[in-house]
Amino acid sequence: MAQMVDALNGIIWSPALIYLCLGIGLYFSLKTRFLQVRHIKAMVMLLFGGKSSSEGITSFQAFALAVAGRVGTGNIAGVATAIAMGGPGAVFWMWMIAFLGAGSAYVESVLAQVYKVEIDGEYRGGPSYYIERGMGVKWYAILFAVATIVGMGFFLPGVQSNAIGASINNAFGVSPVITGIFVCVLLGLIIFGGVKRLGRVAEMIVPFMAIAYIIVSVIVILVNITKLPDVLSLIFSSAFGVNQAFGGIIGSAISWGVKRGVYSNEAGQGTGPMAAAAAEVSHPAKQGLVQAFSVYFDTWFVCSATAFMVIITGSYNVHLGDGFIVEYLPGIDKGPAFTQHAVDTLLP
Repeated sequence: MAQMVDALNGIIWSPALIYLCLGIGLYFSLKTRFLQVRHIKAMVMLLFGGKSSSEGITSFQAFALAVAGRVGTGNIAGVATAIAMGGPGAVFWMWMIAFLGAGSAYVESVLAQVYKVEIDGEYRGGPSYYIERGMGVKWYAILFAVATIVGMGFFLPGVQSNAIGASINNAFGVSPVITGIFVCVLLGLIIFGGVKRLGRVAEMIVPFMAIAYIIVSVIVILVNITKLPDVLSLIFSSAFGVNQAFGGIIGSAISWGVKRGVYSNEAGQGTGPMAAAAAEVSHPAKQGLVQAFSVYFDTWFVCSATAFMVIITGSYNVHLGDGFIVEYLPGIDKGPAFTQHAVDTLLP
């Protein structure tokens, strides 16, 4: 089983994915004349516009729902893993894929709004809907829907639950089984309430969750503020192979930065459009801009919070084959433990 998973992982996260994500993001950015730059102000303003209806949720609820899906393991364990495998330079390439990914997020969310349908009094939409109704390729729409059900219904929650269980076990010694049962029950109570309940819960939890995490990171950075210029220099020099220590792994920096950036912000994966389709808006482009901003928020704010905490406190190791380029945390596995160690530096 482990060999099969490793084989599938190698295929899915192959160099082809890197070129595809960068290429598609660049293509959509060029076709839209880099609207992710031209309309940043509108993105923020539209967050608080629009109203809910009996069929749809507000733009902010759709934004919160999308961010709830994007923010998670990828922002904590994913960023730490990217640094461990690609060095600090991987952070820069995460920023770049977010910039290009915002263009992809805009396009897929606009399509979700254009081709959404009303089912049982609620808006439904996403890639499977616009593949069938827009492209007229029903078999591919069914294939995408099945893949989404399997991935989003089984695999992705398992990854998130495993990270939650491992983190709580590491911090408080609580069995991952108990944590898993609690998460499962809580998630079930929310999901079976439909998209309206999902939107309301996300609207309440996501802002608090994200802002609280960013505040903690800001405190860590302020405590180590004198190191910030060196951290920025390290990120940029490592990203382009200039840094002496990390110059030999520039390929890994790009590869892991793009991989973990895509995994975190989910731009182009087809998950964001499902939340976008549920929104009640006067024009599809408005929700497209909101979802583009959610990619920025996920990577430029939340992922960056993790990256700066980990690097500025020296709470990381960088692997090279069976050894290390740097090893600041001997005996610590890559992942959420890096972030937890960074936060622990605040404690006496």
